[in-house]
Amino acid sequence: MTAVSAPTDVPAHPAPARADWRDTLREATDLALLGFAVAVAALPVLTLAPAVATASAALHDRSVTGAWPDARTSLTRFGRALPAGSAVSAVALAAVALLAADLLALTTGRVPGGGPALALTAVVVAVLLGYAGLVAVAVGRTAGRGWRAAAVRVARSCPERPGVWAAASGVCALAVVLGVLVTPVAVPILGGYALAALHALDARHPVPAPEPS
Repeated sequence: MTAVSAPTDVPAHPAPARADWRDTLREATDLALLGFAVAVAALPVLTLAPAVATASAALHDRSVTGAWPDARTSLTRFGRALPAGSAVSAVALAAVALLAADLLALTTGRVPGGGPALALTAVVVAVLLGYAGLVAVAVGRTAGRGWRAAAVRVARSCPERPGVWAAASGVCALAVVLGVLVTPVAVPILGGYALAALHALDARHPVPAPEPS
């Protein structure tokens, strides 16, 4: 019996492409620039939510298509996000002011409770930040619109995936702590990295995209 030799012209499976250090550097630079763009767009304060929504939509495009949206697309999204986003900014800033006042009162001893109350308040703040971060990701998946629908859907999904919620809270809390420690000019860079980390985290167990309002 003649042995049958294996064919020699079968192409080997191509090895997966390894990320070059220049690609990593380019990605880091893009995220830093994204953070600075959000900071500049958020200077009027009430434009904070529209700026975050536009940046989140850009990150979503980057993950789906492999390319960033052009400037015209981002400006159009920012303009469309202004009406509802300004109201979201006002509510978010009011909540931040109340929580900051509570933390300050506990830290200075003007409110009884001491260390346990301070720790509990810090945990509540981190949990709320994680929820807000996941809402921003969900809004980015609908071109920067649909805040109300995104808030409702994320509120329903967080108890169903507590690990993602806890991880998002950790990302946001770490970004806040580092933002206090680093120089102010580096804070926007942290913002861009944190938003990208939230997108990467949510991509593993995504929330169904809400309908734009």
